[in-house]
Amino acid sequence: MKLENKVAIITGAASGIGRAIAFEYAKEGAKVIVADLDINAAEETVAEIKNNGSEALAISMNVTNEEQVNNDIQTVIDNFGRIDILVANAGYQHIASVEELTYQQWKDLLSVHLDGAFLTTKACLKHMYKQKSGSIIYMGSVHSKEASKLKAPYVTAKHGLIGLCEVVAKEGAEYNVRANVICPGYVKTPLVEKQIPEQAKELGITEDEVVKNVMLKDTVDGQFSTMKDIAQAAVVFASWETNALTGQSLVVSHGWFMQ
Repeated sequence: MKLENKVAIITGAASGIGRAIAFEYAKEGAKVIVADLDINAAEETVAEIKNNGSEALAISMNVTNEEQVNNDIQTVIDNFGRIDILVANAGYQHIASVEELTYQQWKDLLSVHLDGAFLTTKACLKHMYKQKSGSIIYMGSVHSKEASKLKAPYVTAKHGLIGLCEVVAKEGAEYNVRANVICPGYVKTPLVEKQIPEQAKELGITEDEVVKNVMLKDTVDGQFSTMKDIAQAAVVFASWETNALTGQSLVVSHGWFMQ
């Protein structure tokens, strides 16, 4: 098992990609902390992980609340004694043109994606530095590389995660702490399912046209990426043992974006 006895915190892990990563990490032997605003869903996820024979803990976490983040990370240390992996996955989407966006909508989305990534990183780093090892994984997007209409704060935030990752990779190198970004294309998550009718309304096209002509038009095969695809990429980054793989962004998008 690639992550045997590693302690992994995953934010936004009660649903979607975060949940898939939690199960994949547990299968690989990790002790998984499911951190989410929805504590009931987090506890349900943990119960299922435990039923499969793995160790897990649910914590309620608002990634934009510094005091709560710090307290939650301390709870992990109190329970497990160390932190080996942070997956900063918490996030959401808002569909609107720049003209229609309110300043509060802009600030709220950036806060979850960027402030949340910063606060959880900062809280984990002191423990990773002390133990001289760690892996931080940010959940970016193809929108970390290029833009789409109606997603200004999301695209901005996902670009920003690349910058944060590269700084953390440089600062963490002497402590053997790596930082990398996973950049998924469209994955059939609740977040994406919600976007389909929203984009259809905003663009004045059908939902089928949104999928075919907006979401998947630039892939090589017209296919969605799967949550399993993203979870397996997260295992690669988490299990890598040296600084040979740090400060990198891996696009998992069926060829939507090619570097």
